Parts: sequence; C-alpha cells; structure tokens
Amino acid sequence: MSRKRTALVTAGIAAGAVAGGVIGRTVLNSRRRPDPEADEHLSELPPEDLGPVPSFDGTELAVRAAGDPSKPTIVFVHGFSLDMTTWHYQWTGLSDRYRCVLFDFRSHGGSARAAGGDLTPLAFGHDLAAVLRAVGDRPVLLVGHSMGAMAILAMAETQPELFGDPVAGVVFVGSAASDLIRGAFGSVTELLRPRLGSLRQAAGRVNRLRRYVLSSPGDVAQLIARATQFGPDASPHLVRYVVGLAAKAPSEVWTDGLAGLLELDLRHAVQHIAVPAMVLVGEQDRMTPPSSSVALAGELPEGRLEVIPGAGHFPMMEEHKEFNRRLASFAAEVLRPRRSRRKSA
Repeated sequence: MSRKRTALVTAGIAAGAVAGGVIGRTVLNSRRRPDPEADEHLSELPPEDLGPVPSFDGTELAVRAAGDPSKPTIVFVHGFSLDMTTWHYQWTGLSDRYRCVLFDFRSHGGSARAAGGDLTPLAFGHDLAAVLRAVGDRPVLLVGHSMGAMAILAMAETQPELFGDPVAGVVFVGSAASDLIRGAFGSVTELLRPRLGSLRQAAGRVNRLRRYVLSSPGDVAQLIARATQFGPDASPHLVRYVVGLAAKAPSEVWTDGLAGLLELDLRHAVQHIAVPAMVLVGEQDRMTPPSSSVALAGELPEGRLEVIPGAGHFPMMEEHKEFNRRLASFAAEVLRPRRSRRKSA
C-alpha cells in the first residue's frame, strides 16, 4: 500500500474511531450560548451500593441503585468505553417512581478488569445476566445504549429464557442488531482486510491512534467528536464529560472489546426478544446507521420505533426530559402488575 493510501486509511480510521467511541478531547465554543447543563454533577452515583456482583467468571461488577425497592425496576445498560454515569438524568429523574439499577461492564468504570481478559460481547451479556440475578425475582425493564443494547441481544442469544420473566420489556437506544460499529467506521472498515490485517489488529491501531490524539494539542479530533456524536444544540458540558469517559477507558477495551464488536452480528438473536420493545434513536444520530434502527424495530417481534428530535447518539443526555417522558410512558405500560396486563390484553 502506498504511503498516501496508508495515510488516507489511517485518517479514516481515526475519524471513525472518534465517531464510534468519542475519542479525544473536545474544543467547545461556550460563548455561543449559555449552557443549561454546566452545573450538573454528571459523575454523581446512585446512593445505594449493591456491589460487588460477581459475573460468570468471577469478574466483580460495580452495581448501584436509587429508588424504593418495592417500585417497578428499570435496569440501565451503558455503551462502549463509557460507564453508568451516562444514565445520570434517568436515575435522578425517575427514581421517585421506579427502582433504578445501574452497573458498569467489566473493565469499565468502577468494575474490575475482565477475568482472563474476556471482553467479548457474550461476556458483556453474562455481566448483564449477573446483575439481573442480583436484582432478584421481579419484572424488569432493560434500557440499553449502543453497545449496551448489543449486550442485551448477546444475553438473548445465550439465555433466551430470561425474556418474559424477569425481563418484561426492552428499550434499545442508538442501537442495531449488526453493523453498529461498522456503520460508525463507514467504508473504512472495508479497507481493514486483507490489506491492513485482521480486525483485531485494526482495533489495536485504532487504540494507538486514540492515545496519539489524546496527547495531541490539536483540535481536529475534538471538533469531529462533537460533530459526529451529538446533535447541533448539545450541551458543551455533556460533550466534554462523555469524551472524558471514553478517554479514560483501558486500552484493552479499545483493542479486544472493539475487535469483538467489529466481528459481531446478532441479528439472529432478535427473535428471542419476545417482549414489548422500543427502539429510541436521536434524529441527528450519525453513529447508528439510520436504516439500522428502522430494521431493528421491524425485526423485533413486538418492536416499535421512536425518534427524539434534535438529539444525536446520546438522546438520554442531550434531550433527557423528552427521553424520560417517553421512557416513563413505556415503563408504565410494560411494568404494570401482571393482573392489569392480562386484563387489558
């Protein structure tokens, strides 16, 4: 491969990595308009510590909760290279009506590094199943963002019996059953093989590019991150916070974890989501291929699609009031007492 072609591909991978994982810092023009979220303490954790919860291989998971344990339960599942704090507006805004349970995947946030280095999507699915066991024998609504939604599908593949009881419903946020990361990388992923080796080797290169961008004084990566991940009116504080989370993720998340996602196709697992499901996508989401959310909603046995105006890939943060309104409406529907659900069926 010529030096010019190598440079073009490398630049493309770097741009794709920004879109796929929010790498780098961001430069924000805070003087354009006041930031209504500037004083929000996004890193605040839910007050109740339920952890550590051991996963299938002994990896200890950080699990927190807020809200009355007798209330209907919502379990929130975060995205790639992030942590439970991306659900800040949900647990603070909904815990008066619902029991909100949040956790960090292995090698993310406050959870331990993956035992044996297992960062496959199936391992993430097992992490989620471990949290459900810790929650107890009660109906739950699962809400998964991006990679978190793919972990829900991974759990459906290996443990389909969980859907119906205890899982009463699912919300997929900025998600697809396949090609989620490939969509973010665009046509660049087609150049990864065979010219640039395996996808695992490509993920290693992406991680090296990530570290380089983080150490660079330039602003290009930061501007791309904002342009590709968020809607036009996203709070600078939110953008800065999310970018910071991704920057802190361990290198193995960006190598082994990313490679697993690149190789993943869970379309065949959708059939196991035999419960009411809502696909929520931001109108300005440039990471999830636009057709993917429509396709996912159509493939789900009881799927529906809803679009959040003005939001990008993080509608639960960017447009949290509207997101919470739609989520609460869906939760009230699927978490009704069993007797009420049978009567209205």
